[in-house]
Amino acid sequence: MSHDAHFTHAHMVRFDWPLAAAPAKVWAVLTDFTRLPAWYGDGVLEGRVGGTVRLMGNHIRGTVTQWQPPRKLSYSWNVFGSSDESSPYPESYLTLELGPQDSGTLLTLTHLPVLEQFVKVNAMGWHIYLDMVEAAVTGKPVEARGVYMKRHAERYGVDLDNLPR
Repeated sequence: MSHDAHFTHAHMVRFDWPLAAAPAKVWAVLTDFTRLPAWYGDGVLEGRVGGTVRLMGNHIRGTVTQWQPPRKLSYSWNVFGSSDESSPYPESYLTLELGPQDSGTLLTLTHLPVLEQFVKVNAMGWHIYLDMVEAAVTGKPVEARGVYMKRHAERYGVDLDNLPR
């Protein structure tokens, strides 16, 4: 064994998503879970560094690591099964950054690291989320998650009947 560094590459998913809404309006949708129940489910976000994050019926648990309204929100992302006391997966991090662009907002979403077997499903999931955010901030109806899943499964090469575990 050597004391030298090991160099690795971590998978990540990133979107740069223009939205036709002011950053404050986008921030409100990202941080008020009642505005996007089709994604967050029965969720909690404590708006402060160190705050609790609970999404999708406690399936996702984390801690707020950055809270800079209305510019940046980051939190840890841990996936749990219904009876798991600890996550069987490595912790990852979600960062949502908002910046002005033209007459709206550029939302940059970064999730890393993502396990290789989940990269396509992760990308599909975040595309679904961003579609929902866009609908919410522009006043369009937010469709059920399954509608978006069917729409994006082929785009990302995801077999909805055989999702990785």
